[in-house]
Amino acid sequence: CRSVMTSICDLPEDVLVELLSMLPAHDLICACRLVCTQWRYVVDLTTLWKRKCQREGFHTQSLDRSISDWKIFYMLCSLKRNLIKNPSAEESFRHWKLDNNEGDRWRIEELPGPLGREMPDPKVHKYFVTSFGLCLKSQLITLKNEGYWNELMDEKRPEIVIKDWYAARFDCGCRYEITVRLLSEDYIVLEEFHPEPVVIEQWSDAMWREVSHTFHNYPAGVRYIWFQHGGQDTQFWAGWYGIRVTNSSITIGPWTL
Repeated sequence: CRSVMTSICDLPEDVLVELLSMLPAHDLICACRLVCTQWRYVVDLTTLWKRKCQREGFHTQSLDRSISDWKIFYMLCSLKRNLIKNPSAEESFRHWKLDNNEGDRWRIEELPGPLGREMPDPKVHKYFVTSFGLCLKSQLITLKNEGYWNELMDEKRPEIVIKDWYAARFDCGCRYEITVRLLSEDYIVLEEFHPEPVVIEQWSDAMWREVSHTFHNYPAGVRYIWFQHGGQDTQFWAGWYGIRVTNSSITIGPWTL
């Protein structure tokens, strides 16, 4: 007579891979991997993490040769999201620190706003607008709190992609500026993106424009990302005639995406 399987450990390796790949990554690493030597071996298999990527839509055939570590690739894909909170003024100024709030101060307006244009992204409905005095606001992202552990940042150096959108109103000139810093545990600047301020002349097209930057091969030790942007109008008119900003983002992911 045929022998009867007595436990899940008797399952063939490919079946175990299929079953375990259905579980959350945290459970695989913190629980399943500790069950026995066989399960530790299976959880560490490249095929298991590749299968998880396939299940969750992270995998495409063209990426196969460029991915050296499918487990890390999966982790980065599953963590990937906008780390800027309240990027489009839906929660007033929540999560933002108002570093400079001069003139008639920061304000929130509905798109398209006075003498303005709609955003290319129809999901964005509001923007932050500056005044005739310098207006700057910032967020400090603590990477460990967002799920990016120290060894991951130091050994894998995943891409850090910064994006921001800005626009002027038609009838007034203004200036836009942005600074993004990668900071160490002691807040030492390890790398910085700080382009020349953009000056937009009066009677511009009022179109929304995107600025983007990708940090590659940055030094080990990055623990925080500091994002600051803003500006002011260049004609010193009372009210809110300065630069408009919205839809800011910081995303971290594998370079292949």
